[in-house]
Amino acid sequence: MKWLWVLLVVFILGLQYRLWVGENSLAELWGVKDKIEAQDAINKDLQTRNDALKAEVSDLKQGLEAIEERARSELGMIKDNETFYQLIEPSANKKSSEAQSNKQ
Repeated sequence: MKWLWVLLVVFILGLQYRLWVGENSLAELWGVKDKIEAQDAINKDLQTRNDALKAEVSDLKQGLEAIEERARSELGMIKDNETFYQLIEPSANKKSSEAQSNKQ
């Protein structure tokens, strides 16, 4: 009977070792859960980005306003009866050289 108890205790300790330290242990499970949560966060960000891109593609396919807006902002295009005014601010070097010439 004594050997049976010893054998049972050794068996239980072996199972506890596998549960906490061995292959497919709880520690591995917690690590995998953390990796899944991190990947879910990345996937959520990518899904938001994809939704924005899908909306932009749909808008570009459907309406000419989006195409016109992009052409104006990115390519500097203007309509036929429009006048384009470009305002250029004087650079810092030009201001400092003018200030020094005024001092002399």
